[in-house]
Amino acid sequence: MTTHNRQLLHNGARAARRHTINKLLRSIFGVERLRDGQQQVIDSVLDGKDTLAIMPTGSGKSLCYQIPARILDGTTIVVSPLISLMKDQLEKLDALGVRAVQVNSSLTREEEDAAMEGIRASFHEIVFCTPERLSTPSFLEALKEIEVALVVIDEAHCISHWGHDFRPAYLEMAAAIDALGRPPVLALTATATDDVVADIARQLGRTRMNVVNTGIYRPNLHYRVVQVTNNDERYARALEYVQASSGVGIVYAATVKAAEEMLAILVGAGESATLYHGKLPAAERKRNQDEFMSGDKRVMVATNAFGMGIDKPDTRFVLHLQLPANLEAYYQESGRAGRDGLDAECTLLYFQDDKRLQQFFLVKHYPSANDLKAVYDAVCAMAQEGKVGFERVNDELDELAAGKLKICLKLLKDGKLLRQNRKLEYIVTPKEASAGLFEELSAIYARKQERDRESLEQMVSYAVSGFCRWKVLLDYFKDEVEGFDKCCRCDNCLNPPAVAEIEIRDDEFERAPEPGPAAPHFEPGTQVRVARFDVGTVVAMAGDQVTIDFPEHGEKTFLADYVEPA
Repeated sequence: MTTHNRQLLHNGARAARRHTINKLLRSIFGVERLRDGQQQVIDSVLDGKDTLAIMPTGSGKSLCYQIPARILDGTTIVVSPLISLMKDQLEKLDALGVRAVQVNSSLTREEEDAAMEGIRASFHEIVFCTPERLSTPSFLEALKEIEVALVVIDEAHCISHWGHDFRPAYLEMAAAIDALGRPPVLALTATATDDVVADIARQLGRTRMNVVNTGIYRPNLHYRVVQVTNNDERYARALEYVQASSGVGIVYAATVKAAEEMLAILVGAGESATLYHGKLPAAERKRNQDEFMSGDKRVMVATNAFGMGIDKPDTRFVLHLQLPANLEAYYQESGRAGRDGLDAECTLLYFQDDKRLQQFFLVKHYPSANDLKAVYDAVCAMAQEGKVGFERVNDELDELAAGKLKICLKLLKDGKLLRQNRKLEYIVTPKEASAGLFEELSAIYARKQERDRESLEQMVSYAVSGFCRWKVLLDYFKDEVEGFDKCCRCDNCLNPPAVAEIEIRDDEFERAPEPGPAAPHFEPGTQVRVARFDVGTVVAMAGDQVTIDFPEHGEKTFLADYVEPA
């Protein structure tokens, strides 16, 4: 067959496939046409390519695996980090008549037995599971009995060391997928820098992934930052904001304590609000989520435990009480507003002490070279006695947290000191284990901590920036939007910081300036005074210029010499 004839055959097959897709869209999913990027991702998946889809929150990533699941022969496995996310997706698919099931710790023994029976019979088109469950040998053995057409990794940034929500449980997935015979992979995320994209491919062992990036820009989201000077002002401004906002909204707090205090303030003021954080009992979390999703409660006050994959399209505002750790997290969380395409407000309350709070969170205890050696020595000792699975290693080294142990085992695999067979048992390789190699492997996470600190600095820079908020986000993610100059809807576009006009006398050009004392420095959030404008709050300082927010005059910029402490 000539190249020309093969191309004609390919084009004909793709045209027939498009017809099938359009029919499914209308008859099953009630959708008239695919959005930007969805067709590219679906075509890539149906062509059998490993695919990484980077699509904005609310852009319909779920359809990118739901359509192929109805077309491909075999079962689609969807790995999702949160049980609440699975529940949300499963209910929607059940309503559409799609045969889907979940396997996770929320099921009773009877429910799990029924789910596994359906999986073994190849009854279900889509199976949802957590990364922990995918790596369970008994679950893997059941999946090996059926044809797995596709493995979908939702919130794929969680697999990357450089991702904003790295989770050790994701590290075991690559070995599990390989044990299933390396079916095609579809990785989905709303945000990924170049480093994260490269690391996702490396962690999955899929170096030739087809990357479809539709960009992050969503013009219906209007960003703004409000500077506050203490916690009392923070809560007062938050209450005012919620009371002045119409529609449904989410208030994010960085700590459980702040979330509970904010809820008490809102409820005390007569607002319809509920609470979600990881320390609540599972039944209470579920009930509160249901009340918010159904509209029984107007406002959800939550930590970042709430929201990943939650789809409530009519969310009109997202308010952050405190500074997130990085711009990826902020974009993901604020992006839960306005999924219906209508205008929505995304507001950050910024207090300079928030940076110290996030710095505290960043002090994570990553594995040291000594930890790696201890794990390696333990595996070597156990290997002489028989099979070595994760549970056995975990039992032997119970002084190490499970998450840290998973990181150690993955690093030892990356260093070629260990490998896993199709039963996910660890096998010691002949490679020599030197102290220098352990040091080299542990240094990866030292670099991660440094990157985390840099990401926090960039989040602070966004909070104090006088530039278009969307421009800052687009530059950070290296996303180019054709013809974009500024959004014209954020706080800085609507009320640009004014640069003070400085009068320069002619005689000043006739002599060289004499060196004087260094300009004073003012931290963001500081109360200062400027003649004619009275007292204001420092928003940002760049060089010798200070941007100040005045209650009656908005933001203006002055030389630091004209500013004095209030």
